[in-house]
Amino acid sequence: MIAIALPVLLAVVVAGIGITARFAGPDTPPPDTTPLATPPVDAPDAAGPECTSLLANLDGDLPSGDATLPVRALADPAPDGVRAWAAAPRPVVLRCGLPRPRELTPTSALLEIDGVQWLQLDDGVPEPVVATYVAVDRPVYVVLTTPVDAGSGPLQAVSDVVRDTLSATPVAVR
Repeated sequence: MIAIALPVLLAVVVAGIGITARFAGPDTPPPDTTPLATPPVDAPDAAGPECTSLLANLDGDLPSGDATLPVRALADPAPDGVRAWAAAPRPVVLRCGLPRPRELTPTSALLEIDGVQWLQLDDGVPEPVVATYVAVDRPVYVVLTTPVDAGSGPLQAVSDVVRDTLSATPVAVR
């Protein structure tokens, strides 16, 4: 009896491990939550009232699929106009007050998300790890960079805050 039960038990255990491993998916490291070093960039309006107001309204977590991305602290010295959230494999980063993107032309395809016009930038990488969007119909330019695996949640949540905080303006292509 033991000679038959032991191999059957072993087969059930091995099958259970295989099924569990299959549904667990690939091992993904948890997002980095240490303070994020953000290099300064040209952002002439980052310290202005529009960006200050926008960042004040973006002080919470962001949705991302079934998960929530927590706000990530910035390392000192933190540039004006920046907010970040912990995500893997890269953080979600918002920059406010940047200059008009040179990619914005009269023929640029824009995405409208919750009443905000976004220009998606192409970094030229065949399989990008991040996606970058620029809100182009507000008094200041807002740039959001998200991991492609984060889904549309971060862009939708930021769009809602941009829409509710910054008044819409005509898109200035030149």
